[in-house]
Amino acid sequence: MSNHGHALRLWALDSPTLTVQSETLLYGTSGEITIPVPSFLIQHPKGLILFDTGLHPDAVEDPEKAYGKDLASVLGIGGGPDARLDRQLAALGFKLSDVTHVISSHGHFDHTGGIHLFPEAKHYFGEGELRFAHWPDPIQAFVYLPEVLNHLQRLDVREVVGELDLFGDGAITILPTPGHTPGEVSLVVRLKSRTFILTGDAIHLRAAMEQEFHFPIDSDTKEALRSLRKLKQLKETLDATIWISHDPDDWAEFAHAPGFYE
Repeated sequence: MSNHGHALRLWALDSPTLTVQSETLLYGTSGEITIPVPSFLIQHPKGLILFDTGLHPDAVEDPEKAYGKDLASVLGIGGGPDARLDRQLAALGFKLSDVTHVISSHGHFDHTGGIHLFPEAKHYFGEGELRFAHWPDPIQAFVYLPEVLNHLQRLDVREVVGELDLFGDGAITILPTPGHTPGEVSLVVRLKSRTFILTGDAIHLRAAMEQEFHFPIDSDTKEALRSLRKLKQLKETLDATIWISHDPDDWAEFAHAPGFYE
């Protein structure tokens, strides 16, 4: 990774939440856990970048409209109408059309719910993700939604081969971290003050990272553990902060929009 450039600002956009059984995230746990479903907005001199688009904008106010009765009934969606991605961006003074690049950590519905809001942006997925999304293993079939796949047909979509330095200056690097899905990616964001590694679903909870436990429905357990260990090593070598998207402790610790890092 080049060390010459920096992103200008990073915002964590406030998000709806899901309340799920904790054993679906980490073996050996029980009870309910409420997890955030954030998107991250990054300002760079050459563009405005969104990492993940979260749940469908209608999910908070009308879960059944967004996901159908069966899926909506098990998600425990929480949050207020202001958690909609379009309203989060507007609150920061941005139009949807200001977003130039959308990077999806993977194709699951809770990370791609807003992709249709950005028809003019360049969209990035990890290598192998789109094929898997159209023909997933049965255990992951419910998290790839046909309406998302249909929207992708009308977007400018690129599959990232290996590691991609988005602007060639080391500020924003798309990092392959497969295992949860074949095309799972994480994002390294270098700011002047600090470096963040946004892990998407390569890691779900801090405890999973510490214990090196994989997610129960990862597509490839060995790959998932390799990616987890890779991220832990990068944390050291880059002197970076890991931000686990769904971890409630990370969400409680770090600043959210309108707060930001720069």
